[in-house]
Amino acid sequence: MIVCHCQSVTERAIRNAVRDGARCRRSVARACAAGRSCGGCTHAIDEIVRSELDQLDAQPRLALPDLAAAG
Repeated sequence: MIVCHCQSVTERAIRNAVRDGARCRRSVARACAAGRSCGGCTHAIDEIVRSELDQLDAQPRLALPDLAAAG
């Protein structure tokens, strides 16, 4: 689905930008140009960023080995 019609940016592209490190509307705009023109899509971008960050926070993290106990 296209979210930013001015730049023809899809929801998938915005989600990928967040997965690649974008954490706010401004960093999404730098990554994929969404929201750079008229601003009509900024609310949708904010919602997608929030949703994607919530999903990333819910993912289990790999446990790192305890190096102090190993040596």
